[in-house]
Formats: sequence, structure tokens, C-alpha cells
Amino acid sequence: MDKKTIRDIDVSNKKVLVRCDFNVPQDENGNITDTRRIVGALPTIKYLLDHNAKVILCSHLGRPKGEVKKEFSLAPVQKELSKELGIEVKIADDIVGESAKALTQNMKVGEVVLLENVRFDKREEENDREFSKELASLADIYVNDAFGTAHRAHSSTAGVAEFLPAVSGFLIEKEIKFLGEALNNPVRPFVAILGGKKVSDKISVINNLLEKVDTLIIGGGMAYTFLKAKGLNIGSSICEEDKLDLAKELMKKAEEKNVQLLLPIDVNVAKEFDKDAESKIVDINSIEDGWQGLDIGPETISKYEEVLKNAKTIMWNGPLGVFEFEKFAVGTNKIAEMLGKLDATTVIGGGDSAAAVEKAGLADKMTHISTGGGASLEYLEGKVLPGIDCLENK
Repeated sequence: MDKKTIRDIDVSNKKVLVRCDFNVPQDENGNITDTRRIVGALPTIKYLLDHNAKVILCSHLGRPKGEVKKEFSLAPVQKELSKELGIEVKIADDIVGESAKALTQNMKVGEVVLLENVRFDKREEENDREFSKELASLADIYVNDAFGTAHRAHSSTAGVAEFLPAVSGFLIEKEIKFLGEALNNPVRPFVAILGGKKVSDKISVINNLLEKVDTLIIGGGMAYTFLKAKGLNIGSSICEEDKLDLAKELMKKAEEKNVQLLLPIDVNVAKEFDKDAESKIVDINSIEDGWQGLDIGPETISKYEEVLKNAKTIMWNGPLGVFEFEKFAVGTNKIAEMLGKLDATTVIGGGDSAAAVEKAGLADKMTHISTGGGASLEYLEGKVLPGIDCLENK
């Protein structure tokens, strides 16, 4: 179901409350070390300003757990926003208190006010109806543009929508477009690449994807649970013993659905989990006791590339090795490079896969990089996201 966006309503002369994702990393002096999320919010904010709206921004930052903590203030975000927009963004000392009311009451067209961290009030995460109502009372229209928290039913991500006309901003619109189309109407062949440590994190994702993809490629730590389920010796590689039966079931389901499920055929094994560990490439049938797999090997990379080069839609979630260690980032980097060259729709789920693509300097080569790790995973599982569900349908 298509959701209304800011293009579908009249925002002129209206106070518009926009839920952004300004949860940005900072160094010990409070300097923002990565401004991507702030830059990501600019198209929505500028559109509203160009269409004569009065803009009220809100976001969480970190986990202050319902208490006012100076280190989680949005003040550094206000500085950065003012710089990016070229106007002075005013910041309230509170969320729905005296300061917020004073600043938002007599706003003029073209003004921007930033409310303080919504998680300074414990009612935010409880999705407290009274708090949602107080937030809503500051504005005439609600816009959700924070995909990263769209899987949470909080006051500022969902609750407010009960009291105001609610539409999406451009970031959420983009997420729904790329994730939604890839899942529900993919140009085939459709290949999903899943990595990461644990099968348990991805069970529902695998289950949902087996209904949709032509090929499922598995790498990362979770591959070893599958390999052990096939009866192979995996040495001291990471493995979820309680998920072996499940891995067998998933492989059987893939067979029944005629989905090609690819597991590593060679791996880079190491003596210990360390960036400089002694390591060697071995065939998947030759992992010795005391060695653990930390990356996919060259033959596996070629096999995966063989399948990927014909794909038309690719969804990737989770690294294929311990990519934090240069030595074991080869598989992840090679696959990222390959995706960058393809004439296909490439959708990268947030979190570590996004970080890996950024680190490899290939972000601009992908069709879409999701801004929300947890949210994109739940979307891939086929779950309803409260922060999107609450928006008005077209």
C-alpha cells in the first residue's frame, strides 16, 4: 500500500513536526564524526522550507533511558544543521515543556526549531498517549522520516500519528520504494546474500526470502551452523548447536522451493580470533580441530561472483567474514566491489553491510543503502513497521 508523502499534502503556512534520525556518532568532545544522517534529512527539510512551512524537528540520540543527560543533548546536531541549512536553527531546552512551547508558538514561515532529545522523557519509549498528544499539540502535520526507528512503536515514531495528519518524508519513501520493490516485485534473477554471525538473528529473514529469491548466498559466521548441519567438521568455528535442526529444515525448504542455496566451498581459517592470527585457506572438507573459519576463500568468492554477475536484483545483509580485521575482510570487500560494477538493482541492508560498503568506498555505486539495520531486517522478515503503518495511505 503506497503511503502519502509530503508531496501529497499542502504544507504552506503549517507547522510541520518531522521525526528525523539524528542519532549520530560523536567523539569525546561532542564533535560529530559522521554527519550522514543529518545530510540525509536535508532534502525533506529543504522541501518543507521551500513550500513555506514552519519546521519543527525531533529525534532521539543514544540511550539516555528517560533521563536528561547532557552528553545526549542534540546541541551538536543543531550546530551542524544550522551550518548545512545556512540559517539559525533554534533548539529548545526540552521536548514539550515551556521552552518548546515558547519557541514553536509564534513561528514564522521558513523557521526551524529543533526539540531536545525525545528520549529524555521516559514516556517516549512507552508510546505514552498523553506524551504523543503533547508532542502533536505543537504542530499541524506529522512527518516521519526516521526509517532507522520505524520498527519501534514510540510516541515520536508512531503515537503522534493518532492526533495529526501523518505522511512520510523522502528518506522513508525511498526505503519503502527500494526495499518494497526488491521484495515484492523484483526483476529476476533475484539473489539475496546473507552474512553476519548468527543464524538466530536471521531465521525469519531466511524464511521470508526463501519464498521470494532465486538464489540465497550464505557467508559470515552463520555459514558454519549450516555446514555442521550438513555433517562437516567445522573445527572451532562459531556455531549455534541449538540451531542445527533448523538449518537442516531451511536447506530442505530451499530444495522444495527450488531455491539455489550456496554455502562456502573453501574458507580462510585461523588459529585464533585475532587480526594478525596465523591463517590459511582450506577446502571446506578439511577444517582441522582448533582452527576457525573467519572469511570465505577465493573459490567461494568466484562461485558467488559467477551467480551474481547474472543477477538483476540483489539484496545484501551482513558481512561475509570478520570484516573488522583487514586480513579477513577479503570476501566482503570482493563481493562489494563486484556489486559496484553490476548493472542490477543493489540494495544493502543497514548495519554492518552498509559499514563494509562505506569502508570499501563503494557506497555511491549501490542503488540503495538502507539507513536502518534493525528496521530493514524486520522489513525483510515481512513484519509490519509501526512507524510506516501509522502513515496515511494514498
